[in-house]
Amino acid sequence: MNQKLNIKNSTLNILITGAAGFIGFYLIQALKQYGHNMVGIDNLNDYYDPQLKLDRLKALGFNGEDVEKMAEGKHLKLNIQNLEFINLDLADRAGIENLFKTHQFDVVVNLGAQAGVRYSIDNPHAYVDSNLVGFVNILEGCRHSQVKHLVYASSSSVYGMNVKQPFSTDDRVDYPISLYAATKKSNELMAHTYSHLYGIPTTGLRFFTVYGPMGRPDMAYFKFTKAILEGKTIDVYNNGEMQRDFTYIDDIVEGVMRVMERPPSLDDEKLIIQNSKLNITAAKASYKVYNIGNNQPVTLSRFITAIEDACGKKAKENLMPMQAGDVPITYADVDDLIADTGFKPSTSIEEGIGKFVEWYKEYYK
Repeated sequence: MNQKLNIKNSTLNILITGAAGFIGFYLIQALKQYGHNMVGIDNLNDYYDPQLKLDRLKALGFNGEDVEKMAEGKHLKLNIQNLEFINLDLADRAGIENLFKTHQFDVVVNLGAQAGVRYSIDNPHAYVDSNLVGFVNILEGCRHSQVKHLVYASSSSVYGMNVKQPFSTDDRVDYPISLYAATKKSNELMAHTYSHLYGIPTTGLRFFTVYGPMGRPDMAYFKFTKAILEGKTIDVYNNGEMQRDFTYIDDIVEGVMRVMERPPSLDDEKLIIQNSKLNITAAKASYKVYNIGNNQPVTLSRFITAIEDACGKKAKENLMPMQAGDVPITYADVDDLIADTGFKPSTSIEEGIGKFVEWYKEYYK
């Protein structure tokens, strides 16, 4: 059995990639209170407004002037007590090698990735560089420095057009319908390989539609709130009948922290039934994948109503057919997560959206 890591009562050396991103920012904020030695990296790209990423760094306690200088390319590192931030791209092989040589990490949480389903249709190379090349660089770093646990972001998008609900980690996920999903499935395969060959404990987390204050502006809830407050029309795909397992950011972070403490062991891996002839793999690996979702799918219509109620304004809706690369429903089976960590996400859409809209009004005045 791999030794359990104690997040709350021991000091760990932790690397968090995507540290200026939505989930990375909240994870660092949650871990700060426990006195860990943390290094965060991010390439601060402009997939969405970089100012939001800079403001997250300021909210973590970094000096505002230093953060702005970093954005201008005058700084590559920021330091405050127990937390270092480095402007570094995952695809920078030499830079990542040097990072792992300079620090001895106990835990690595890889949240850095090129996100977005539709963006991958027009910008495939961004996904290869960050999600494939970058992930290999992280795996190699973990391999050569005896990291005790690698936790990495996967995605509910790996389930593609699966019709069985809820989505279970026991389901086959061999039919991605976007390059983004394909890269996330590839991450799981690569992690399994490194776990098997080199004994690195790895855990993949399939996140389901994460939302909350300081979230990603490319997400629907962000765009809907902006449009409703400005009295503009919103495009509602699949006539509002799409369902999503919207998962509030606090629930995501709690799930990540619970999983960080539990490096998988060889005992965790189940024998995989590959097909109806019951061919069974003999591959052994300290490898695990969990869903982190609210386990309560919400229709797009109810989601919009929650935003309307929080904004105090009705939406002007333009009903549209489903977009390429989208799926009609995502719904997470979280039984494994509950059984292994004792945690189940529970924030309602009305509560979570209320907090987001409150932040949005304050941030954008």
